Amino acid sequence: MNKILIADDASFMRLMITQILARKDLRNTIEAEDGRQAVERFKSDHPDLTLMDITMPELNGLDALKEILEINPLAKVIICSAVANESMVVEALKLGAVDFLAKPFRPDELIRTVQKHLT
Repeated sequence: MNKILIADDASFMRLMITQILARKDLRNTIEAEDGRQAVERFKSDHPDLTLMDITMPELNGLDALKEILEINPLAKVIICSAVANESMVVEALKLGAVDFLAKPFRPDELIRTVQKHLT
């Protein structure tokens, strides 16, 4: 069963993503409240996919992405952020994110993107 790490400082966003994924039987999720916790959870839980916000306390999503990719260069990280200007998207992808979802996203868009990277 695929394990998905959801890293977002907004608890309602973590809950919403968890509920959307559960509708497609993607129930094995773990959560992180900030970038530092995301890196620690990545180390301890070895998720198959990480969904991560950019703007978070302790360590922002882009810096957490760098640290995660140092731990595992093959890690699959999807950045999900309301900060979706072109330069931010390009930077996230250059750093090694496998995809970028702009908030707010539609549930079907989230599912399609997650399933694409879990296969």
